[in-house]
Amino acid sequence: MKVFKFGGASVKDADAVKNVGSILKKYQNEKLLVVISAMGKTTNGLERMLGAWFDGKGELATNELAEIKNFHNSIIGDLIGGDLQNNYHEVDNLFIELECMIETRPVNTDFDFLYDQIVGYGELISTKIISIYLQTIGLNNRWLDARNFINTTEDYRQARINWGATEEIIVNRLQPLVNRQLVITQGFIGRTNRNNTTTLGREGSDYSASIFAYCLNAESVTIWKDVAGVMNADPKRMENTQIMREISFNKAIELAYYGATILHPKTIQPLLRKSIPLYVKSFLNPDAEGSVVKAMDAAKEESIACYIFKDDQILINLSSKDFSFIVESHLSSIFAILAAAKVQINVMQNSAISFSFCANYDERKFANLISQLTELFNIEVIKNLTLITLHNYKEKELPAILTNKEIMIEQHSKNVVQYVYR
Repeated sequence: MKVFKFGGASVKDADAVKNVGSILKKYQNEKLLVVISAMGKTTNGLERMLGAWFDGKGELATNELAEIKNFHNSIIGDLIGGDLQNNYHEVDNLFIELECMIETRPVNTDFDFLYDQIVGYGELISTKIISIYLQTIGLNNRWLDARNFINTTEDYRQARINWGATEEIIVNRLQPLVNRQLVITQGFIGRTNRNNTTTLGREGSDYSASIFAYCLNAESVTIWKDVAGVMNADPKRMENTQIMREISFNKAIELAYYGATILHPKTIQPLLRKSIPLYVKSFLNPDAEGSVVKAMDAAKEESIACYIFKDDQILINLSSKDFSFIVESHLSSIFAILAAAKVQINVMQNSAISFSFCANYDERKFANLISQLTELFNIEVIKNLTLITLHNYKEKELPAILTNKEIMIEQHSKNVVQYVYR
C-alpha cells in the first residue's frame, strides 16, 4: 500500500488535474490512498474571504467567494464540459454551505475557530472535483472525508493528533477500503470529538499523508512537486542549485524545522518511527528519479550546503522599562504571550538588558501581541525582513550571500548560521 500526496500546484488548473489522472493510471493496479490539497491559491482566497467576513465587510467577502467559485467552475468546464457538469452538484452544495456561512455576521468571535470551519473547504472542493473527473476517465475511486479519520485536539489552526483514536479509526474503517479500491481524500483537515473541523497548520497536507501512512503501515509516501526533488535551495532564488537524492530522516527534520518549504516540519516524525521512506518526485516528469528521505547512516550522507529563505519576517526587540536585566520572570511573561498568540519563534537572542525574536508576520496575530508586549516592555518593531538559514555552509560563500544586506540579527552554531536582514 502506498500513499500519494498532490499539492496545490499539481492541481492548479484542468491540465494539471489531467496530469494527476495520467500519473494515477500508471499505478492503477496498486493499493493507493491519495491525499490532495486545495487547488492553486484557493487557500489564500478563502483566507481573504474569511478576513473580510470577520471584519464586517460582507460585500468583499461575497466577491472573494464568487472568484473562488468561478475559478473552480472554470476548471470543471475544462475537464468535462457540457451536461456532464451536472455531476458536480456535490461541489455546488459545498459552495452553498460557504455562502450560507457568510450571509450573516459571525456569532463566534474566535478567529482561529472560524478559520478552521471555513478554510478547509478548499480541500473538500478540490477532492470532489478530482474524484468525479477520475471516474470519467475510468479510474474508479472512493471519495472519503479525512475528518472522519483524523481525530484532533481543539487547538484551532495548529491541531494536534489524538494518535490512539486516529490509528484505531484508520485501521478499522479506512484500511479495508484502501485494500479494495483507490481512495481520494484531503490533506490539512481533521475533526475534534465535538465534531468541529480543525486544520493541522499551513501546508499541513504533507503531514496528513504521513499520518495516514503511519496508521496504514504504508510501504512508502510520495509527495508530487513542481521540482525535481529536494533541492539544496529554492531554484527561483539561487542559481546552480543541486538535487539531494538521498536524505536521512534526521537531516530532513532539521531542514524542515528551519523552514525548508518542500517538507512540512511535522511530516517526518511519523515516518521515522516506522522507517517508511518518503519520496519527493516531479509531477512534471513523473518517471524521473527524484529524492528519497529514509533511514540511513548520517555519516554516508552527502554534505551539501543548504540555503533556506523565509520572507515576510517581523523582528521585535524588547527591553525592560526600568533598565533592569532581562531575567527569568521577564522571559516567562514573553513566552506566555507568544504561546497564547500561537506565534512560533524562528530566531531569538537575548542580552543582559534586551530580548529579540524573529517570527513569521501575521497582521491579525501581531496587532494584539504587540499591544500586550508594549504594556510590559520598551519595544521596537521592524517588518518586511528576510531570514536565511545556511545549513552545512561554507565560510567563503558568506560575503556573496550577504552583499547589500543590512543584517539585523545573526546567529551561529556548529553547522548552521542564520541571518535576519533587509
